Amino acid sequence: MIRQAVKADIALLLDLTRACARHMITQGIYQWNEVYPNEAAFLSDLNQNSLHVFIADDKPVGCVSFYTEMDPEYKTMDWLVPESKHLYVHRLAVHPQHQGQNIARTLMDFAEDHARELGCASVRLDTFSQNPRNLKFYNNRGYQKTGGTLYFPKQSEHPFVALELPLSH
Repeated sequence: MIRQAVKADIALLLDLTRACARHMITQGIYQWNEVYPNEAAFLSDLNQNSLHVFIADDKPVGCVSFYTEMDPEYKTMDWLVPESKHLYVHRLAVHPQHQGQNIARTLMDFAEDHARELGCASVRLDTFSQNPRNLKFYNNRGYQKTGGTLYFPKQSEHPFVALELPLSH
């Protein structure tokens, strides 16, 4: 079940994303760390009603946030779909103990369906260039690399790639 997050979920989401970070680091993927994702990011998502959680065993085991407002870092990207209304996805995470159960797919279906309901022209996001699992996941969903990369030096020396899924209505 997916529901909108509440403040009581934040501590569990921080534990969840820290578990994800540790899991990725064991695979040599330095995408997330103690700096990001952080409480401030989740509280901002919560305050904008953009944070959603996937519930299993009566607790959040996955999350995703999405907005129709473009982050400043994205303004320099060479997006595929001309400027109009788009949905921007952030902080997709599934606890390592629950990975491989189609939870990420379900959360992305939810976000993409929401984008269609809003009449968005596309869904936009970024993912770590050194995370082959994420790159394959988004490629299999039809996301395409755009003409740009992003750097988040507090997270990694490697770039993040911008991806976009054009939507048909």
